[in-house]
Amino acid sequence: MGNTLRILAISGSLREKSSNTALMKAIIALSSGDIQFTIYGGLGDLPHFNPDLDLDDGPSSVQELRLQLKEADGVLICTPEYGNGVPGVLKNALDWLVSSGEFMNKPTAVISASPTPMGGDKAHASLLLTLNMINAEIIEGGTMMIPHITLKLNKEGVITDFETKQRLLAVLKALEKVCH
Repeated sequence: MGNTLRILAISGSLREKSSNTALMKAIIALSSGDIQFTIYGGLGDLPHFNPDLDLDDGPSSVQELRLQLKEADGVLICTPEYGNGVPGVLKNALDWLVSSGEFMNKPTAVISASPTPMGGDKAHASLLLTLNMINAEIIEGGTMMIPHITLKLNKEGVITDFETKQRLLAVLKALEKVCH
């Protein structure tokens, strides 16, 4: 297991039937046996960011997020766009990481997916700004916007669009290459 990559997968949506969570799981299913994914499930458990609470280790849910990030070799984020921006819960999680440094030089792949023709472009751009500010390493070939996601992912969470599947495989390969 020494060569197995540990990737923390984060969906920017709390919705149970989120297409971005389904997409994230479909990407995990596409991956090789050399990658071990951990799905971060605590997004909804994080308190609202408050610098007064960000002392030492912070709240226990924040400590858990920081630990999972620290242990990961890389990160995969799949996010929708809400109100022309990053979902509040994802932005809140990133705010807890500004001062602690877990994203520093952490290889990161970023995918936004939306049922709209724009593919979540505003959330994608905003998320990249935030990740760059906290010094995440946005990997070359590791970003993607997927428009009309509901036409490319079936109800069972299987990617049905060949081109989308090939592009996602390329993102995975880029993430794997940088993390090794």
